[in-house]
Amino acid sequence: MNQMGRYFFVISLGVMLGVSGSIVLGGKTFILNAVETAIGNDSSETGMEERGERVPLYWVAPMDPNYKRDKPGKSPMGMDLVPVYDDQDQGDTPGTVKISPDVVNNLGVKTGTVEKDTFDTTVRTVGYVQYDEDKLVHIHPRVEGWIEKLFAKSEGDRVTQGQPLYSIYSPTLVNAQQELLLAMNRGNQRLISAALERLRALQVPTEAIQSLKDTRQVSQTIILRAPQSGVLDNLQVREGMFVSPGMSMMSIGVLDHVWAVGEVFERQAALIAEGDEVRMTLDYLPEREWTGVVDYIYPSIDSETRTARVRMRFANDDLALKPGMFSQLTIMSDTTTEALQIPREALIRTGSQSRVVLALGDGKFKSIEVDVGRVGWETVEILSGLEEGDRIVTSAQFLLDSESSRTSDFRRMEHSDSAEEADDNSLVETVWVPARIEDVMPDHGMVTLSHAPIAAWNWPAMSMDFQVADTVSLEQLKDGMDIHAELERIAEDKVALRGVHVDDDKTKAPSDEGMDHGETSNAERGQQDVISHQGHATGESK
Repeated sequence: MNQMGRYFFVISLGVMLGVSGSIVLGGKTFILNAVETAIGNDSSETGMEERGERVPLYWVAPMDPNYKRDKPGKSPMGMDLVPVYDDQDQGDTPGTVKISPDVVNNLGVKTGTVEKDTFDTTVRTVGYVQYDEDKLVHIHPRVEGWIEKLFAKSEGDRVTQGQPLYSIYSPTLVNAQQELLLAMNRGNQRLISAALERLRALQVPTEAIQSLKDTRQVSQTIILRAPQSGVLDNLQVREGMFVSPGMSMMSIGVLDHVWAVGEVFERQAALIAEGDEVRMTLDYLPEREWTGVVDYIYPSIDSETRTARVRMRFANDDLALKPGMFSQLTIMSDTTTEALQIPREALIRTGSQSRVVLALGDGKFKSIEVDVGRVGWETVEILSGLEEGDRIVTSAQFLLDSESSRTSDFRRMEHSDSAEEADDNSLVETVWVPARIEDVMPDHGMVTLSHAPIAAWNWPAMSMDFQVADTVSLEQLKDGMDIHAELERIAEDKVALRGVHVDDDKTKAPSDEGMDHGETSNAERGQQDVISHQGHATGESK
């Protein structure tokens, strides 16, 4: 029957059935079913088989491998479902999946090569510019007194060694000068030496002591001078302030060399050594780059951030680097060892296992386990599981990994020799659980069940697809039917529907009155809907 003939047939059938208007199946009129059948034959699985095409096992969402359907459609995210075929009969190893070139292109699958080369241990991080603390000097008074004159009056001022910083009046310093004069008048050399040592301990400058010895005049104020050249920082005093020992007055830092302190992850700390070359850039000076070295690696790990601090030293002759600047740091670790490595984006980490997806060619892919070594900025070291030259998937590998893991032999590889020789029945576990049939897929031997929680397996209540065992008759299962399902765990990640029991109370009607002749009574139908766990029906609805 050609396409035009089909449409005339459907229109005629619709006119005939429209007169009675009483035939309804499954919530759809027979006209709609006929239209769907007449027009959709070309896209049915029967049509695919007649054309010699492979029939998919099911369709799966590209971004959610747990979302499966027995026919094409859209995923909850609005994406086209991807067909999954059974290729195990072609001699493929467990876990091998095959997809068509069109699907490979639509998923954006990209591949890379496993290479053996010098491992790139470059570490990138950020840090802050600081003073070179080896040359940072803090100024504290050693006596109580008052600041009479402040010569360096603002932070950031450049000072030179020997430049006056402040003058101070202190009764303690006045008394110390008088003690020296008294000792000199007595001519007691021991007292003179003791008085001189006290003045030096109180930070009285040498020129002030010499002036006292020459003039024999006590100075009411003493001028303190800069111990080194640098930049004034942390100025905490003003003229007239009272100061006491231990008070922080100011600091003098040196800027011809600066530090940059950054943090690296603890897994990267082992890649860095003192003396490694470091390159530093700033966002606000993008045209410049500074080269320095790793000066020190701090011995502790921060317990909250799980990072290690690294100190780097840079020359700053033009004083362009200022304390507090935010910088990008690239640490070039010195290594010449070769290692087997893959692109970092190709690695799939599940917490307990690291995997990659092998590209076997001809649209075939397989997920395998690998042992991971060092993790660099762009590459990952592979200790075992891959060989040089292997092709691996670097993009869209998560869907392929999910499909491959369903039938792969990860679990078998983890078992010991004694476990492999154990009886397969050790994996079998059966439970009964209340459930509702959401969808029946007889062409694939599967059903969708919404079941109650299963405490024995630590499963919550959920809806999922189950393969139906040969002991269950699919003809007796209907959408919306409330049942007790016998679920059998036949592998670690595979569960099948082994038996079904239909609750009589769910099938009985309130009354048997009003039945037409030839119909089966509700009581009889309730008895007939009891299906044993072997799957044989005790009766058949008429």
